Amino acid sequence: MSQPIRLEFSPRDARAELHTRLQNAPLQHAEALLSGYDLLQRLHDRGVLDLLRGGLGSSDKVLSIVVDAAKTPEAINATRNLLILSKVMFTLDPELLEDIAKAVPNSLAKAKEQKPLTLWQIFKIMWSQDTRRALSAMLAVLNSFGKSLEPVAAVESHDAESDLAKIESLAEPARRAR
Repeated sequence: MSQPIRLEFSPRDARAELHTRLQNAPLQHAEALLSGYDLLQRLHDRGVLDLLRGGLGSSDKVLSIVVDAAKTPEAINATRNLLILSKVMFTLDPELLEDIAKAVPNSLAKAKEQKPLTLWQIFKIMWSQDTRRALSAMLAVLNSFGKSLEPVAAVESHDAESDLAKIESLAEPARRAR
């Protein structure tokens, strides 16, 4: 009859495996290690490592300064505004933004090179289809902005209307007397 084959594994020594891998690492990753050493040397030469070491040593104080600065109303408003602006930037078509980015420096360079436009030239530009299209877009933005101010404007216009009604009611007897 057949006998079972005994399979015995020697106990695994994880430290010895790590030591072997560490000894072979410079041979297998020589270029990466040299690049890493070069990077470390440059960081040391620039004082970045000393700065990081100092920052880690006083991390509690640095953290408290950052937290105190972040708690100010200005920082909170700046964060909110940045989030809103990023939302606007995400909705814009990149081609449109690229066209605007090209148009602004070109227009400013032309303005520096030439003498100011005459009123007639300005009038001709205002009648161009492109200018009217851009003005329409800007007016639409201003219109939306004005609508967002409506509650304040409605209160003010209501006060003005009630004042006007009072003045007219007071002036009515004087009109009848004529």
